[in-house]
Amino acid sequence: MALFQKEAHKKMVIAMNRLHGQSNSGEGGEDEERFHVLPNGDSKCSAIKQVASGRFGVTSEYLCSAREIQIKMAQGAKPGEGGHLPGGKVYPWIAKTRHSTPGVGLISPPPHHDIYSIEDLAQLIYDLKNANRDSRISVKLVSEAGVGTIAAGVAKAGAGVILISGHDGGTGAAPRSSVYNAGLPWELGLAEAHQTLIMNNLRSRVVLETDGKLMTGRDLAIATLLGAEEYGFATAPLVTMGCVMMRVCNLDTCPVGVATQNPILRKRFTGKPEYVENFMRFIAQELREYMAQLGFRTIQEMVGRVDLLKVKDKKAENIDLTRILHVKNTNVCFDSKNMYDFKLNLTKDCTILENQLLDALKKRQSQEIDVQVSNIDRSFGTLFGSDITRRYGNSLEEDFFKVNCYGSGGQSFGAFIPKGLNLSLHGDSNDYFGKGLSGGKLVVVPPEGSVIKAEDNIIIGNVALYGATSGEAYINGIAGERFAVRNSGAIAVVEGVGDHGLEYMTGGIVVVLGKTGRNFAAGMSGGIAYIYDPDKTFYSHVNKELIEFTNVSQRYDEEQIKKWVDKHYQHTKSAIAKKILDNFDVEVKLFKKVIPHDYKKMMNLISSFEQQGLSKEQAKVEAFNTFKKGV
Repeated sequence: MALFQKEAHKKMVIAMNRLHGQSNSGEGGEDEERFHVLPNGDSKCSAIKQVASGRFGVTSEYLCSAREIQIKMAQGAKPGEGGHLPGGKVYPWIAKTRHSTPGVGLISPPPHHDIYSIEDLAQLIYDLKNANRDSRISVKLVSEAGVGTIAAGVAKAGAGVILISGHDGGTGAAPRSSVYNAGLPWELGLAEAHQTLIMNNLRSRVVLETDGKLMTGRDLAIATLLGAEEYGFATAPLVTMGCVMMRVCNLDTCPVGVATQNPILRKRFTGKPEYVENFMRFIAQELREYMAQLGFRTIQEMVGRVDLLKVKDKKAENIDLTRILHVKNTNVCFDSKNMYDFKLNLTKDCTILENQLLDALKKRQSQEIDVQVSNIDRSFGTLFGSDITRRYGNSLEEDFFKVNCYGSGGQSFGAFIPKGLNLSLHGDSNDYFGKGLSGGKLVVVPPEGSVIKAEDNIIIGNVALYGATSGEAYINGIAGERFAVRNSGAIAVVEGVGDHGLEYMTGGIVVVLGKTGRNFAAGMSGGIAYIYDPDKTFYSHVNKELIEFTNVSQRYDEEQIKKWVDKHYQHTKSAIAKKILDNFDVEVKLFKKVIPHDYKKMMNLISSFEQQGLSKEQAKVEAFNTFKKGV
């Protein structure tokens, strides 16, 4: 999304929707205005919504607008690496889509912080299926040695589509070290994945897709014979839109206005949706001709028929391709009868929340209910939250539906819940609490009658609020490691966090009323944190590379601390919050403020332009232009 300018991407999307194909949003999110159909019937909404490690713009609305949700584990151009978008390319409209700050650089973590095993991947697939029960869930893997074994795990985890991405495609903005150390050709990974899935009786459960500079109908014919049913294109459609392969995408200097956000260069863009439509029709026609020559009427008949491929005698006489052209059990392909069953109808969202709240939801009537939960109730609230999003977006009032939960929350409790839904948990919660929070409210307090000292005990697991974009969370106890990783807009109050808190955070406010663990604020490029530090030990825990931390001295900061600590007390009756509020003028001096350098400069610039009479949006544009010049 950030790589290609809006007009180029929009026209590509329109073309694919006209053809009943699918375009991919990429990892940068998508502007909310694209979710609505144009007056002429065209749609600018990408059918495939990507969920990558940065979780940029991954909101409930974003996920509900998808026909397919793709988890990007890797890409052929730079396997195993994250991404970095320099501040000079984070234009105001890019920042809006990514829920970040104009002019401030963005970092995508190398790994997904909620995926360290196939079981973790299965949990994310389950989360996303709850966030949009009508969508396919796909997983993007890179072509590499051993990808077949990974593909088998992905199929068992419940994915509906597995994409094998080759080394020859990918982004033109990748650094040189990545381009020269990329993955393998798609042919190798595709053949291995197809054969391994067959050996494990998993091939009929998933659709197999491939990409990586597919250019002709012949490429598609070979891909099909090696095991693919679907295909991804990027380079060729871009060329039809005017790309001249200058390979300067990373410099923001594209001479034909395709891969740039520079307003002057963008005027040179002349692409039209019809160009992409024509190209795709020609590709389809060429594939039909190859199919006719081979005697096939459908793609399904053709999948995996490697017996119809042969090695060119002279050009490949010294190459052993027998493992690629393995012919045992040919023509095994996806069968919809064997799709993974998530059993969503058995979840508490269906059996309790929808049963008790559906009438109120339809009539837009506020309601409060009580529910018993246990740690097997994964992604609790997510499916009902998607029902709210489909009907009302983020337009409901705060706490419109309140669910009082009693017991232990399972993994991903409250993931992606939208504004209007309040989940108050009396007990504790597992990992991934509040993942992708999208405007909802989460409260966790120890169960009634508990004798533990809340502020000294862990009450929620690791990687809470990962990728949160908005909403509030009040946690009466300590959180595990990597709290609020990639938070870009949520407000959270917690009474202590483990190691690596607030990694890669780009927005929002986090108030920590306790210890922070090691490596706090690593990669943090936006947002503000207030740390209660009566023991004066915080200095040794913070990662100082991108941030500054100071004593709280400004009136604004004192007001923010009091506001959120007071709300924390109102929701949780926290003992430590009460102690701070009862002697606030003294206790507030014990707080430290953490703020990233560039974020602070940009917010000051925006504020100064607003004081000159500019609107907030105009101020952001002027601040970005000023900041980019190095002023």
